[in-house]
Amino acid sequence: MLEPDHPHFYTELPRELIATARNYAAGLRFPLHSHPRGQFAYAATGAISVLTPQGNWLVPPQRACWLPAGLEHGMQMHGEVLMLNVFIRAQAVASLPGHCSVLETSPLLRQLLAEAVKLDALYVENARDGRLMALLLDEIAAMTPLALNAPLPQDPRLARLCTQLFQQPSLDIGLDTMAARANMSRRTFTRLFRQQTGLGFAQWRQQACLLSAITRLAEGQAVTRVAFDLGYGSASAFTAAFRKVLGKAPSEYLP
Repeated sequence: MLEPDHPHFYTELPRELIATARNYAAGLRFPLHSHPRGQFAYAATGAISVLTPQGNWLVPPQRACWLPAGLEHGMQMHGEVLMLNVFIRAQAVASLPGHCSVLETSPLLRQLLAEAVKLDALYVENARDGRLMALLLDEIAAMTPLALNAPLPQDPRLARLCTQLFQQPSLDIGLDTMAARANMSRRTFTRLFRQQTGLGFAQWRQQACLLSAITRLAEGQAVTRVAFDLGYGSASAFTAAFRKVLGKAPSEYLP
C-alpha cells in the first residue's frame, strides 16, 4: 500500500478522504506548495501560520485551516505542532469554501479526527469506518469560520509593505508612515488600501498584530512581553483588544 510520503499517495488512493497525523518541530517552515486534494489541517497542539498569495492566516491550537485543492500555500510551525490532516477529493468538497479559511472545531469534530487517523488508509467505505469518515466530512463542513487572517493587497507597493509589517508588526507604525513608504498621498493610500483589502489600515494593522500575538503566545511568550513588543500601552489594553476581536482573553483562547 502507498505510504503518505509516496508522491502519488494523495492522487491514487481510491478514497474520498485520507486522514493523517504528523508531528512537526517548532519553527519548521514549508515553502509554497499545493495539493491535488483539499486539505483540512487541524492544530492539535501548537499554532500554524499559513501564507497564500491572498494573505496570511493563523491557526491557533485546537482550531483548523481549510485549503482548497491546488491553492499555493506555505506554512510555519509555532511551538511543537501535532497536525491532523484530512485530504479530500475535489468532488467531495462542494459544501466547503472555495478559499482559504480558519475554522472553529467542535468537540465532536476533534473526536472524529482522533479516530480517523487510526483507520487503515483503505478503510471499508460501506462499513463503520466509511460512515465515520462521511460524518467527519459533514462535521468539517458545519464549522464556523474565524476572522484570523490579514489579506494582502494586489498593488506591489502595498503588498511589499504589508509583507514587511507581517514580519515585524507594531501598532506604532502609522498611516502616514505607510503612505510615505509607498510614495503615495495619505488619501490615495487610504482609498487603495481599503479597496484592495476590504479593511481600513488601522483595522488591518491590529489584525496583523493579533495574528502575531497568537503565534508568540503559542510559543510560550508572556502576555506582558507580547503586549509591549506589539506597541500596546499595557497588558490590559492588549487583553481588551484581543477579547474584542476574538471574543476571549488570551488565557482563555489558548489551551
